[in-house]
Amino acid sequence: MNADGRFKLVRAQVLKTGHLKRVASGQIAGVIIPSILKASNCETITSALRTLPTGLYDVDRVHPPIARFGPALNDHRTEDGVDPMYWSLAESARTAWLNAGLSSGPLTAALAALHSSWHQRTEIATISDRPAYAGVIREINAGTLIHNDCIIREFPFGILDTQISAQLALNIYLSVGVDGGATTVWHRRWQPEDESSRIGYGHTQTVVADAPYASFNPEVGDALLFSSEHYHDVSPVSSGRRISLAFFLGLTSDDRLVVWS
Repeated sequence: MNADGRFKLVRAQVLKTGHLKRVASGQIAGVIIPSILKASNCETITSALRTLPTGLYDVDRVHPPIARFGPALNDHRTEDGVDPMYWSLAESARTAWLNAGLSSGPLTAALAALHSSWHQRTEIATISDRPAYAGVIREINAGTLIHNDCIIREFPFGILDTQISAQLALNIYLSVGVDGGATTVWHRRWQPEDESSRIGYGHTQTVVADAPYASFNPEVGDALLFSSEHYHDVSPVSSGRRISLAFFLGLTSDDRLVVWS
């Protein structure tokens, strides 16, 4: 972490309401939840990836390539909503997950942790009353560009049935590779002038120059909660596989949480 120690990651065995609010407001960089999943559970899921249908994020938009299981909403946006293919892919992914004998898997464990902390409803986000897909499994070995994720900017005319006031991300690490693979979060959100530094879906390093930041090298089974609206990236791993289960959390004005990927 750089010299400004105020923007930091904190560790917590159990999430509390205050954690989510502090992350959303930028008071802290994020929350590390150690061993939210057992190593054996992580191995079961990574082994299942040999038979689960995987693909790549839109290669015209995302480089270096990122492999994934399950559709990402941002990959299927159109001028007036969501490509119908999204719904077919979501249903196929749900069916493939169950056919692999994975039951409800880590998403259920993560939602249980969120429910216990928020003490309000935690539910799957809906789009025109249809449940969005939640729980993309991503393999990021070559790293990412510095970027942020904000559904309000990605779908400026609105897409979710519920209006959200903040967007967080939760990553659960199923495999971590060897050396590298750190997630870095900067204390800076997108500004219009940042478009001068854009490259593809992300930005050059200049966009976060002098911004406070915090970095995290996960262990298998750990989870990281952070604000996806802050700039963040992933460093490459030297060998092995860096695999995580990821979804977004939307905080609503009436203190609910909705999730999607």
